[in-house]
Amino acid sequence: MKAVLFALNAKYIHSSLAPWCLLAGVEAAGPAGVCAEVREGTVNEPERDVLARILDGEPDAVLFSCYLWNIRETLRLAAAVKAARPGAYVVLGGPEVSYNAGEVLAENPQVDYILSGEGERSVPMLLASLAAGRKPEEAAPPIPGLCARGFLSAPCVEEGAPPSPYAPAYLENLRGRIAYLETSRGCPYACAFCLSGRCGKPRWFPLEQAKRNILTLARSGAHTVKFIDRTFNANPAHANAILAFILKHYGRDIPAGVCFHFELAGDILREETFALLEQAPPGAFQLEIGMQSFCEKTLAAVRRKTDTGVLKQNIRRLVAMGNMHVHIDLIAGLPHEDLRTFGESFNTGYALGAQMLQLGFLKLLHGAAMREEPEEFPCVFSEDPPYEVQKTPWLLPEELDVLRVAEDALERCYNSGRFLETAAYAMAAAGLSPFVFYCRLGAAGARHGTANIPLDDYTAFLYNWCAALPGIDKACLRDAMVRDRLATNSTGRLPQCLHVTDALLGRAVKRLAQNPATAPLPGVRRGVALLYGARQVVFVDYTQKNPVTGRYLLHTRSIDNLFTE
Repeated sequence: MKAVLFALNAKYIHSSLAPWCLLAGVEAAGPAGVCAEVREGTVNEPERDVLARILDGEPDAVLFSCYLWNIRETLRLAAAVKAARPGAYVVLGGPEVSYNAGEVLAENPQVDYILSGEGERSVPMLLASLAAGRKPEEAAPPIPGLCARGFLSAPCVEEGAPPSPYAPAYLENLRGRIAYLETSRGCPYACAFCLSGRCGKPRWFPLEQAKRNILTLARSGAHTVKFIDRTFNANPAHANAILAFILKHYGRDIPAGVCFHFELAGDILREETFALLEQAPPGAFQLEIGMQSFCEKTLAAVRRKTDTGVLKQNIRRLVAMGNMHVHIDLIAGLPHEDLRTFGESFNTGYALGAQMLQLGFLKLLHGAAMREEPEEFPCVFSEDPPYEVQKTPWLLPEELDVLRVAEDALERCYNSGRFLETAAYAMAAAGLSPFVFYCRLGAAGARHGTANIPLDDYTAFLYNWCAALPGIDKACLRDAMVRDRLATNSTGRLPQCLHVTDALLGRAVKRLAQNPATAPLPGVRRGVALLYGARQVVFVDYTQKNPVTGRYLLHTRSIDNLFTE
């Protein structure tokens, strides 16, 4: 029997670990008469191309990994596979079908079986049964997590460590894409909006296995190795051992420039972990910390155990280290959070100074308590993926729209790193809180139609909008925008809205070049501009970005002193 283990990724840069885990399970079990291989595609590819890739070699079974971002395309592909090869078995698995298997089977006649939960053991058992011509429902011992019409099983949760998916074929397939690594499964929390707590109690895989896998992936050519442990520091000893191992080998067995990404619970960080994180070379670590909300009533309602005071203190401490990109999350649409209290959470999170503040929207996932307990968590949400919240007892649809346009402004100005100084100046000068600033900017952007305009056009829009705010000095605003553009655009060119014809600029460029302390580096592009509010000349040599902020280093000299030095 020929089996294809298939995953549809959101983008090419993403690689899917799931089918390789399943392949490792098949190869470890060695079911008789079964030959399996992994194939991948992206949701942006033409369906006919992806289908041809799946059907190449005329497989007898196709197993799809199903997620929130690919379920619609996956179900269409499954139907196309069944139409092209009616005798082939179509099997689904993954979080998007594990908790609603009966519904999926009833609505999709092209699907023969669903494997709910972990699949390293159940996939080879299913394929062995099909290869032998036996009904999987009658297998002895039973196939864990197997679901068929009239036959449903609970999601499979294993106890031991799965076989390693990092075979040579996986590494060859990476081709520089993001590599994913798990050193544990399960989550110690039971948040009502999340599925991770449904995956059993946390279990940590052997440290020696984790260390081998770290070295393997770091040497694979991947620029980013992302740990997918749901709470990486839930076991401090395990987390610290891994951090210490990476630091010991970084720049030697681990190539310099590889970035490791971890998801942490910020309020349970220990001193030993802080000490290790502080030693990381700039850009070697990225930290993602899910705050979700700072409203205590909201956190209690969604069963999220967080000491918000300690969380804020620890995030500030991590950001102050300056050697790591820190990413923090908020979720709009949670219980007991209206526009006012969400704004308070937003302002609190923004003030922590992380490099990214992600404003996400509640998604009612199959299997999550917030979807399965509507009496306790009343809200209206989209029936189609990604099941995003549309209305709650605390947030009206039009208020959610306010937050959506604020998210767009936040992404363009802050999370992109492009207009950090502009936003900071405008908020301070106009006396606006971050939440009010981004809500108003987002609304203006929506009216102006800024969704897909070029960067120079957005710069002009942002300048004009900020210039109309009370308390704004246009020269100081231009200074901030010039600094932002020079720090983030390696052409050194300013857009027309910031361009000023001034003979003094040419004299300043010449003077900088004559001074050995400020002369440009040979063969390196330089950007130079005049700052009229500060009476300075600013210049930047485009050699290397800061690996944490993604910005180039700016230098300034007083215009009054430049010609007397």
